[in-house]
Amino acid sequence: MSNEKVDMFCWQCSQTAKGSGCTVRGVCGKVPTVARLQDNLIYSMKGISAYNYNANVLGSKDPEIDEFLTKGLYSTLTNVNFDAEDLVNLALEAGEVNVKVMRMLKDAHIAHYGEPTPVEVQVGSKKGPGILVTGHDLKALEELLKQTEGKGINIYTHSEMLPAHGYPKLREYEHLVGQLGGPWFDQKEIFSKYNVAILATSNCVLLPKDEYKDRIFTMDVAKLPDTPIIENYDFTELINKALELGDLEEEETKTFTTGFGVNTILSLADKIKELVTDGKIKRFFLVGGCDSPHPKATYYREFVENLPEDTIVLTLACGKYRFNDLDLGDIEGVPRLIDMGQCNDAIAAVDVALALCDLFDLGLNELPLTIVLSWMEQKAVAILWSLLYLGKTDMLIGPILPAWANDDILNILVNNYNLTPIGDPKEDIKKIMG
Repeated sequence: MSNEKVDMFCWQCSQTAKGSGCTVRGVCGKVPTVARLQDNLIYSMKGISAYNYNANVLGSKDPEIDEFLTKGLYSTLTNVNFDAEDLVNLALEAGEVNVKVMRMLKDAHIAHYGEPTPVEVQVGSKKGPGILVTGHDLKALEELLKQTEGKGINIYTHSEMLPAHGYPKLREYEHLVGQLGGPWFDQKEIFSKYNVAILATSNCVLLPKDEYKDRIFTMDVAKLPDTPIIENYDFTELINKALELGDLEEEETKTFTTGFGVNTILSLADKIKELVTDGKIKRFFLVGGCDSPHPKATYYREFVENLPEDTIVLTLACGKYRFNDLDLGDIEGVPRLIDMGQCNDAIAAVDVALALCDLFDLGLNELPLTIVLSWMEQKAVAILWSLLYLGKTDMLIGPILPAWANDDILNILVNNYNLTPIGDPKEDIKKIMG
């Protein structure tokens, strides 16, 4: 098979070239850029659907979001939309809708569990049987905590569930004891290492290794072959498995700090304004997104490690695991490393940025704020288009450029928004800091 990059591939109708797929231009007349923009729109809508699902579970719904998902999907149907400009506009509309759905989900989380506040989370096992929860579903975690209360079972979080510890109503459960592991892709190692029952909620689950395939359970939309599925939040089988497996041993722990909600950060607004005015804070960086095992992802740790001491780093999603073990200290009481939560909490970072605009009476692109994105999958695509919808320019993106973005699409992103691929961390910092 040739290693040459295919500019287009479409096989969604019976007109495909030679019955196998159109790889240059569609028999219908569809050009590669249109096909790729349709793919991009689908990816963005997948991301929106992930947030919408989790919000719906908590009872929050918005018919305008559902209407856009229907219209957007219909626009990718065969012989419906050949207009590249309109498909770019639909992508920006997807960004707008994604802002709305992320805010809806964030509001639902706060309504159910309280406004997140900073907390140090122990990383490592405690004495006793355990259940490890991965994914994004806070309601699943809450229901599990209710059903395990008083049973002597320790509940641990993994990957994107770490920010759960920041919510006051979830912290009330004393048996929510800590975190095991880091980003989603370490699960085969972590799940094998710790002899606990495992609950996989929402996405980020991988096909299990033999070492733990008999003690992993799924729920929500997450499914694995020949794996028990939790229905109606009945965790009886999962709890019994945890008790059957017996005790983990106590191990030395480190800590991650998470839970910086919008109100916590804005409570420091006057201090932040003073420090910026006095030249003690020179720049803010939002460094985060989806982590991946790509070799180039080491960039993000090197980038944060080499930032000047008069800068502040906001982070969120599992991209933070590249550097959230670093002790960056503080600037007169303002932490230099601020973990704002899950990928859906990108809306919290947006709200902080908009509040800073008001604080300094500056436009979004006039703020001393640089966004450095890491992307892995479709939710990150939706968030990228949200930032573009808001008009944010001069962002860096990595570890590699999205494969669906051909030269035509990249020209739009570069010419209109100056979206730039990551390079050498030290050189990128020099360019940004001037």
